[in-house]
Amino acid sequence: MGQFQYVVLLLGCLALTAPLELLLHAHVYRNPLRLARTLVVPVVLFFAWDAIAIHRNVWSFAERYTTGWLLPLHVPLEELIFFIVIPICALLTFEAVEWLEGRRHA
Repeated sequence: MGQFQYVVLLLGCLALTAPLELLLHAHVYRNPLRLARTLVVPVVLFFAWDAIAIHRNVWSFAERYTTGWLLPLHVPLEELIFFIVIPICALLTFEAVEWLEGRRHA
């Protein structure tokens, strides 16, 4: 599992937060266009950030834990997945908490 460890961890994050969509009415996936618009800025900014840091040898990624599949500018595929998955998990959590707070005050 070594080289897929990063991807498996990200899938685990999605799996743990996905039930919030249905159980706590997070409604993140209900409007895919809104979700895509929400993700554009962090994905573009952090992809550029990573590309610059990799180019300047500020940081690198352990080949042992990544697939080795590189996107343009030598950014690992897992990083792009990270920039999508983590904001989705955060949005699901935020929306679920908002729904719970609304129920508590109702």
